[in-house]
Amino acid sequence: MEITYHGHSTVQITTGGKSLIIDPFLSFNPLAKAKPESIKVDAVLLTHAHDDHILDAGPISQANGDAPIVSIVELATWLSWKGLSTIGMNMGGTVDLGFAQVKMIQAFHSSGIALPDEKRIVNAGMPAGFIIRAEGKTILHTGDTALFGDMKMIGEREKIDLAFIPIGGHFTMDPEDALQAAEWFKARQVVPIHYDTFPPIKQDAGAFASRLEEKGIRGRVLAPGETLTL
Repeated sequence: MEITYHGHSTVQITTGGKSLIIDPFLSFNPLAKAKPESIKVDAVLLTHAHDDHILDAGPISQANGDAPIVSIVELATWLSWKGLSTIGMNMGGTVDLGFAQVKMIQAFHSSGIALPDEKRIVNAGMPAGFIIRAEGKTILHTGDTALFGDMKMIGEREKIDLAFIPIGGHFTMDPEDALQAAEWFKARQVVPIHYDTFPPIKQDAGAFASRLEEKGIRGRVLAPGETLTL
């Protein structure tokens, strides 16, 4: 299994000749190395509706034969009204993509679609994270979230091989809270996400990884475009 970090919260997982991408944000991400047109996937997963997580979902889906966009049902419905192929789901549910199973878990954040011309924000359902199972491995992508106590329950119930956790602060957990989350998740390996893209979320990912190591957790910092094998 190959896992590529494209910067911000964008993660691509390739397994058995199939691939999925989570929260594609490439077009206006100054740190991204890939372009939307270079992405080849069989499914697109969205944790919530903010632009820096859904911006390239439609173009990538359409460029890949209308690959399904998997998200909370309200966001999926809104995207379907725009002619996109979607799979709506909800908290605790699992979607079987054939090559991977995707379970939706809670996140504490917001999720709205801003329509600046109308000076209006559309409620797009609840924010979420995903537990992805493939090849006997379990991968956690928390989505954008604050620290919350049920992370401990998730860690007790799941054997997480790799967790993607935001550290940027301002809009999500900061490194201190992310360290606590990593301990509660009990993941074998943790990769920080959602940092450095914009000035308010600048963080020292290397320092965060070092602090993980001090707690006995393997920390791995991935540069945009870098791939690891799990």
